[in-house]
Amino acid sequence: MTIRTLVGVGAVTAAIVAGMTVPTAQQPASTAQQQASTAQQQPPCSIAAPTPGTQAPPPVSWAAPPLADGPIMVQSAEPAHRNLRLRVTKGLSHPWAMAFLPDGAILITERAGRVRIVRDGKLDPNPVAGVPVVGATGLSGLLDIALHPRFAENRFVYLTYHKPVAPQYTAEAMRANVQQGAAPAPGRGGRGPAPLLQLVLARGTWDGKALVGVTDIFNTCAPGSASRIVFGRDGMIYMSSGNASEIPDPPPQDPNDYRGKLLRLRDDGTVPADNPFVGRAGYKPEIYSMGHRNQLGMAVNPETGELWASEQGPNGGDEINIIRAGKNYGWPLVSYGRSYMGGRIGTKPVEGLEEPIVVWIPSIALSGMTFYTGDVFPSWKRNVFVGGLRQGEIPRTGQIQRIVFNEKWEEIRREPMLRELQQRIRDVRQGPDGYLYVLTEEDAAALIRIEPGDAPAPAGAAR
Repeated sequence: MTIRTLVGVGAVTAAIVAGMTVPTAQQPASTAQQQASTAQQQPPCSIAAPTPGTQAPPPVSWAAPPLADGPIMVQSAEPAHRNLRLRVTKGLSHPWAMAFLPDGAILITERAGRVRIVRDGKLDPNPVAGVPVVGATGLSGLLDIALHPRFAENRFVYLTYHKPVAPQYTAEAMRANVQQGAAPAPGRGGRGPAPLLQLVLARGTWDGKALVGVTDIFNTCAPGSASRIVFGRDGMIYMSSGNASEIPDPPPQDPNDYRGKLLRLRDDGTVPADNPFVGRAGYKPEIYSMGHRNQLGMAVNPETGELWASEQGPNGGDEINIIRAGKNYGWPLVSYGRSYMGGRIGTKPVEGLEEPIVVWIPSIALSGMTFYTGDVFPSWKRNVFVGGLRQGEIPRTGQIQRIVFNEKWEEIRREPMLRELQQRIRDVRQGPDGYLYVLTEEDAAALIRIEPGDAPAPAGAAR
């Protein structure tokens, strides 16, 4: 069992960690318990207030420079792919995620509550219709987007978003914010108090032009912050629900709270019978793993089938974790980082908390993540690409990083890339065409396609 360090733990959390055992193949929950859990409907939500924010010194303010229209030429340390061309599609504002449609179009979420579509390198000026009303503040808003693995048959599109529940943030006000093209404004860094929100998983159908029949299929009933979703090889939805609080007995260590957890759901939002805590008193049955801060990237390892997640630490301590059923990843009991005010997090050893596979000190504010498997950049196969918003709390240091692993998936090298753009990076994905796609996180944001610089420009490239 792995040993990490523990500090600032409340009595409830200490008891949870000390006594944490998970049903295994030798200790299954009873069939009756499993059936009862999966048959029951999710109870109505009660309003959960946000946890107190963490203390931080005043930020260093330095706006990113305008991004060139492109094409932009950059370089990589990999000799086979030394020269790279960046194709830029502008017109986005604070995008979060992208999903690739079979016809080559790209759906992109914007945190203020819009879904945009890019076709042949050109952004449609009109947002996609059918998106639910969103409460946008801080790391809350319209977040991830994913297609069902059988999208060609059912046309299902999944979204994670924050539903406003406080009366002063009405549906009409939120719609007006979206229609006016505003960035997420209320709350931290905005113009007013943060609304009470609930992190929700929704499902709709893509009709070729709009989302129709969008319905909430799971509600965390709590204002979890950052969220990503990915389908595993088992066909289940894995959904992160973040929480960065460092208070005693924090939500990430409370098994009866969805915040700071990775959840596992069926494609209709119900509970799989083989989830690790099904039938266990005091545990939410949707929980797959716990002790997470903000997981801003998730991807399935194409060789092993394991789920990998990139997780932001505080001031240092960003991580990539291999997610395993029923495990505790330690936040905020342990961390390789410091608090934003400089103090260390963690001083005493404790057993039972999982170790990351990759760590960043200082942090690069990890965001999206993808495994490269394509043929456009053959020397990058088996590399992992992650996005970074800033390094060491300093603006204009956004980047992606290319991480090289050996045959045992042990890190041997990492390369910062795109730092010369001085843009915050929110997401990085491999497209079906084998190119890498990057979303910048700015008021005036862009979609960037990374192409070989020595090859002719491909058809449909953004100009």
